[in-house]
Amino acid sequence: MTIIAAILLFGIIVFIHELGHFLLAKKSGIKVHEFAIGMGPKLFSIKKDTEYSIRLLPLGGFISMEGEDESSNDPRSFGNKSILQRASVIFAGPFFNIILAIILLIPVFLYMGSPTTTLNKVLDNGPAQRAGIVAGDTITKINNQEVKTWQTVINTLNKSKGKEVNIILTKDGKEKSVNLKPEIKDGRYSIGIETKMKKDFFASITSAFKTTANITVQMFKFLGQLVTGTLPGGIGNSVAGPIGVVGLVSDAAKTGIINLISLGSLISLNLGIFNLLPIPALDGGRLFLLAVEAIRGGKKIDPNKEAMVNLVGFGALMLFMVFITYKDILRLVNK
Repeated sequence: MTIIAAILLFGIIVFIHELGHFLLAKKSGIKVHEFAIGMGPKLFSIKKDTEYSIRLLPLGGFISMEGEDESSNDPRSFGNKSILQRASVIFAGPFFNIILAIILLIPVFLYMGSPTTTLNKVLDNGPAQRAGIVAGDTITKINNQEVKTWQTVINTLNKSKGKEVNIILTKDGKEKSVNLKPEIKDGRYSIGIETKMKKDFFASITSAFKTTANITVQMFKFLGQLVTGTLPGGIGNSVAGPIGVVGLVSDAAKTGIINLISLGSLISLNLGIFNLLPIPALDGGRLFLLAVEAIRGGKKIDPNKEAMVNLVGFGALMLFMVFITYKDILRLVNK
């Protein structure tokens, strides 16, 4: 069942990605030959103006547009549309994945509740308990900065680097001020407190947006470390390929639907952000080439040269995927 859950999850994420490309292509008047879910031989297809098909291997999908990778005189071809129209079609896939990530997080926060600035628990022998902070206190300020979200508390404590902070709290209309030094735990600075969760639909939407934004920032930091070679543990131990991701999905499926949905949100966001990187063969690479075309005053890049660049990029990505898959297998064997 966990393998089926993984396949369904990947299928939905890829479907949403390709749906983004497809809807914007149709809106721009581009002729779409095929909209396929899966790869390999066709299992089922229906032909209208566009052929809609389901293919044997539930890994990936694609849309085939007129004039996408070759010259075409058809006025409905991809290459004959404006730079803005082509860019919107390419950008739509990753954007739909980012939106899906937000949508999937809403029921997660609705189930779990959204973090508040009121404390649910104060851990024994932590800096907060020693300073006299108790459950039910509400944090209103840290170092004279007004606190409206739990994320502000986390960020401010991490920025302190263990230096003393001043915290203003209220409870039953009474205000108190404490000074304490955060302690490092699991790579983060904390004072030994847990937030009280509140179940609220609109708060869940807000939390979904903020969490997506925070994860996106962390992903770009990760990519920065990847490029500079400062990634802790090395790339092979920090990146998962298809086998590794299936393992993560399987583990999440065993622990419940909420964990599976939460992981699905993370995978969708990763797919969206990764596809926007300016790497040949990715959506970001194609957007980069369109930006070059715009800088050149609309003078198009030779389709053959563009195809060659994308082919080289695709080959490099495949080699990278083989390396990561090899690392996945080694981790699986060692486990």
